[in-house]
Formats: sequence, C-alpha cells, structure tokens
Amino acid sequence: MKTNFLHELTWRGMVHNHTPEVEKLLQQPTTAYVGFDPTADSLHIGNLVSLMLLVYLQRAGHTPIALIGGATGMIGDPSGKSKERNLLDEDTIRYNLERIKLQMQKFLDFETTENPAEIVNNYDWYKNFNVIDFLRNVGKHLTISYMIAKDSVQNRLETGISFTEFSYQLLQGYDFYWLYTHKNCRLQMGGSDQWGNITAGIELISKLIPQAQAHAITCPLLTKSDGSKFGKSEQGNIWLDANKTSPYKFYQFWLNVDDKDLPKLLRIFLPFDQATIKQLETDNAQNPNALKRILAKEITTMVHSVEDYQKAEQASQLLYGKAVLEQFEATDLATLQEVFEGLPRQTYTAKEFESIATTTDLVALALQISKSEANRLIKGNGVSINKTKLTIEQATQKPNFTLLKEQFLLIQKGKQYFLVEVLK
Repeated sequence: MKTNFLHELTWRGMVHNHTPEVEKLLQQPTTAYVGFDPTADSLHIGNLVSLMLLVYLQRAGHTPIALIGGATGMIGDPSGKSKERNLLDEDTIRYNLERIKLQMQKFLDFETTENPAEIVNNYDWYKNFNVIDFLRNVGKHLTISYMIAKDSVQNRLETGISFTEFSYQLLQGYDFYWLYTHKNCRLQMGGSDQWGNITAGIELISKLIPQAQAHAITCPLLTKSDGSKFGKSEQGNIWLDANKTSPYKFYQFWLNVDDKDLPKLLRIFLPFDQATIKQLETDNAQNPNALKRILAKEITTMVHSVEDYQKAEQASQLLYGKAVLEQFEATDLATLQEVFEGLPRQTYTAKEFESIATTTDLVALALQISKSEANRLIKGNGVSINKTKLTIEQATQKPNFTLLKEQFLLIQKGKQYFLVEVLK
C-alpha cells in the first residue's frame, strides 16, 4: 500500500462515518465505488469531494469505480432534497453521462496496469431487469419499516415522497450488490447524506449473500465556515464544464474563499502529501492569499488545464496587477467582460458618447462626481484612462481615446476602476 487510505482520509477531514471493520478490509487491495447521478451534463464543485475520495483511494493502491447512474438518474435520489426532482428522459441522461465521463478522465488513471479506474453505468444491468423479478429478488429483502426509518425518507414524509423516490434506496442497494458480485467491490463511499442508502446496500448484500462482508465510508458534506452550502456563487453552482463556469470564474471562486475555510479546503483538494501541505501552511501562515493562489492554481489545472490556469491567472492580474494596455487587448472579449463584472459602469450608445463635450465631463459622469471635483483629480494626476495618466490638455478636449476591444474605456482613480462602455 502506498498510504493508509483511512488514515489519509481522516487527516484530510474526509471521514464522517464508516463501518467498524473497514480498516481491516483496506489492509489489502480493495475495490470501492462512488455513485454519481447524471442529472446535469457536468459535475460541479459539490461533486469534487466524491471525486477526490476516488483519487486518494487509487493513490493508496486500491481500485476505484465511478458508477454513473444512468438508471437511477431517471428517478432521483431524495437525500437532501425537499421536493421531487424533475425526471429526465433517456436521451438526456445518456448525453449527460458521456459528458461526465470526459470530466472524470482528468482525475482518475484508467490506463495503469496495477489498479486502473473504471466507469460503469447502472443502466446496463437495469435495462433488461423485469419489474416482477426485481420486486421478488430485491424488494422482498428490505422491510418497509427498515426503509422508512432512513433519514432521506423521514425528512420527506411531511412534504411528501413518491413511491418512485422511496424506491431509490432499493436501486442503490442493488447497485452495491451487483458491483459486489460482478466487480468484487467491497466498499461504497459517498457523502454523509448517503449513509442510509449505502447501509441499505450492505443490508441487501447480507441477505442475498449471508457470509458477505460489505463496508461503507462517508465524508462530511462540504460547507462554508458559516454553515452554508459550499460550491455556489450568486449565479448558482460552480461547474467543472468551462461552458457553464469559465476557467476565469472558476479560478476566481477559489481566490475568494473565506480564510477560515482554507485549512479544510487545502486538505481535501490539494493532491499533495501531508508533509507538503503542512509545509505550505507553515511557510504561508501569515499570507492566506498565497495559499489561496496555490489552491486555485492546482484545482483549475486539475479541472481544466495548465493553459486555462495561466490565462485565468493573467486575467486576474489585469485590474490589480501591473498589467499594461496590450495585455487587456490580448485578453479575449468573454474573459474581459468577466474581469469587468462588478465595476461601476456607464453605458452609452455611439451617438450619446459623441455628444459628451469634454473628457472632464466623461470622468465626472463615470465617477459620479461633480465636474469641479473631476478637474481637481485630473490636475493632481489622479485619473488614468486605459492605463495612461490623463493630462489637463486632454481633459479639456472631447473624448478621443481608442476603445479597448472597440467597446470599453477603463477609468482609474487610485486603486478604483470605473468602466465606460460604448455600444456599437
């Protein structure tokens, strides 16, 4: 074994619960799986914790299986949900599944001869499963009282839970049984909200194979220091797909995490050994921003690419680094728009912009100050336009500047930026 997997997870703060004998199981090479429902065509940051479980499992010398729920994704897991999910059709599920496979290939090694990762789709064993056979061979082994006692069911009894979602734990339980018998899979892992579903699988295996030994490890759900859900922005989920969350926004998300969350995030997501992470924390004990840059670099590179990280890092330096005008022009328009998000902005049509009498008027309008205050700032060399100091002579003339990307003027007062946008 390269590392003690359970000890590694414990150090990283990634163990919430586990079955009693799991450490004994992990003393020898073990196959384990984590399930992912393809309810979207991309994974998001919330799924990253589960992916890292498989990453660390494989690094410890064990064999990881990522189960993508082509069948169960059509039903929806009630765990952690306050209402029924919208059911997806088979074509949508299949498309989502293929997109997720591509993302997983960036994390797991499918080519190694020692313990190659594998992706399976539970639709493959459900598509020809007769409903009567399923009820006879699976449903008879778990009682209603056992199933209804699960938290995922209890939490939905008042708001309502359909038989469709109620049956989810039977399906997930059978998944574990199928992998146990066909892939020699002895361990299922997942978030702490999956404990009930996972133990239902262990119960089913024990009924169908009396001498079997199946095990579980769950990790805490990732939350912020204030207890709120991690992995969401004002716009919603932070996705691993660059078309849903750009590499720049992805990188920025990690740069802006709360200092209090850093120790937890470094341990979960940095694929370095314990000594390296501890040394990084020691070296940067008084500089949390340096740790955030390391975290953002590693995750952006892992999820996207080195090139995407480099572009995101360069873009992040445009406003608050020492970027020159040429670097703004070299940045693609979509990324530049994201860099400019949140800046105070004045928008004009070309005709409206042409009607502005002087550059002093333009500055006053952009900064929302009086013309006399704008004059005072300009005389004190306190205003730049497109990274060049505005002269008194320019200030008295009509605005005559080359627009960035033929669209923007960037006005700077001290460390503050203001944007003027001219629509074509």
